[in-house]
Amino acid sequence: MERIRAGLGGRSIVLVGMMGAGKSSVGRRLALKLRLPFADADTEIEKAAGMTIPEIFASRGETEFRDGERRVIARLLAEGPQVLATGGGAYMSAETRQRIAEQGLSVWLKADADVLMRRVRKRSNRPLLKNPDPEGTLRRLIDERYPVYALSDLTVHSRDVPHDVVVSEIIGALDRRFGAGGSDGEGA
Repeated sequence: MERIRAGLGGRSIVLVGMMGAGKSSVGRRLALKLRLPFADADTEIEKAAGMTIPEIFASRGETEFRDGERRVIARLLAEGPQVLATGGGAYMSAETRQRIAEQGLSVWLKADADVLMRRVRKRSNRPLLKNPDPEGTLRRLIDERYPVYALSDLTVHSRDVPHDVVVSEIIGALDRRFGAGGSDGEGA
């Protein structure tokens, strides 16, 4: 763990991926293991706006939500090393990707469509899926987003296993990244 924290320096570990990939739940556990603070960008956006994400989408629209998301993530990245869970669309912004590349290390929690669909059906707070064909929308978003998520520094497969298994796999990938080759060796 010390080698990972030393390798990060002032950078954050930034979890990216689709809604339902487990960024928040895995991120909280990862932060505990690494003894780093945890931040959830969606929670911080809600605090800053004084309303829920579905309310922001309904009253202000997706464009204004994305503008606020960029500002909040920039602020969080400037706060120093932490584990940061981002919303599913955050990494689609070239500006946000650049900030993450400069101030963080991106970890894509990659999940199969069927796993994501099972998970997102459990919650009704997904504005992008509020339509007659949520599964089709999810598959379209996967097609659009996965090539961009693939630009991440590391990729870890999120699947139906205990969250601690995924956390251990992230720690292993980070350890290899910051391992014997130096402070920022090749990714997993």
